[in-house]
Amino acid sequence: MVDKICDFLTNKIRNKMPEVDDERAEIINYGIHLIVGEIPKTFIFIAVAWLLGVLKEFCITMLVIFPYRAVSGGFHLKTHLGCITLTTLYYCGIAYVSRLLKLPQIAKYILISLVWIFGIIMCRLYAPADTESVPILRKKERKIKQILSYIVLSVTLIVGISINNNTVQNIIILGMLIQSIMISRLAYKITKNKYGHEVYEKEELQNVA
Repeated sequence: MVDKICDFLTNKIRNKMPEVDDERAEIINYGIHLIVGEIPKTFIFIAVAWLLGVLKEFCITMLVIFPYRAVSGGFHLKTHLGCITLTTLYYCGIAYVSRLLKLPQIAKYILISLVWIFGIIMCRLYAPADTESVPILRKKERKIKQILSYIVLSVTLIVGISINNNTVQNIIILGMLIQSIMISRLAYKITKNKYGHEVYEKEELQNVA
């Protein structure tokens, strides 16, 4: 349904603006997908968080995870239903579990250290984790995003050590851990995704051969 709406709107724009070629039309269609797809999803997330009684925690989870995800990347599910379901579980689940989870402070310090080591390794191997639909091909851009991934991960976890709030600490620990997993090759294989730059490089080699 979303694809049909986006295609309809893109064709309407092309009819009004004949100068729009196929390449520009594809970019426009992708932008419309983001708008049409993201707005309903946001309302669903908020509704689920409100029903679970963790709306405040959900908002904090979004603020904590978004910067790291923006620079480190991650897989995308191919259907809107799958995307909505997983993203709802991701943000609302972390918010809900973080509110319930009680751990000794020393255990949290240990977990934060382990999550930092694991996250750094994942960023070194895979960040920025792109997709076939939105590949990141320029080496300079990839390097910058990788460095930013290290920085955002480290700063967020330092905040986790410094802040004296059980729920927020749990959100930071779980958020950084799960986001680091989401850029891994195992996560990509399970969800049947491919790293966009690897697909492009493989095609380039085949063309040369």
